[in-house]
Amino acid sequence: MARGDDELGEGLRRTWLASERTYLSWLRTGFAAFAVSLGVGKVVPALTGGAQWPYAVLGVAFALLGVGLVGYGALRQTLVGRTIRRGEYVELDGRVVVGLAAAMILLGIALAVVVVFR
Repeated sequence: MARGDDELGEGLRRTWLASERTYLSWLRTGFAAFAVSLGVGKVVPALTGGAQWPYAVLGVAFALLGVGLVGYGALRQTLVGRTIRRGEYVELDGRVVVGLAAAMILLGIALAVVVVFR
């Protein structure tokens, strides 16, 4: 095997490992959203008393965000795996980036409103 083949194999291995780490990050972020969902939707209202519906709505929203993160992470892992095998590259869809940022910003604002005005 030529030196160039060794370097190509090492680069490919590193690319696969980076892809796996990225996938695990999508999963961890989704699981964090699930934990926030449980905390906001069940734990906080049980500790504070009062109106529970705003917390329940936020809890469901964070759970849906978590589902979206885990689902998109799995889709992304599949797409990246296919393109790596072909020796190509696939960009992260800008619409997904904007959509996730918008969802997080809106959830953050809603959470702040509930915390301040509840």
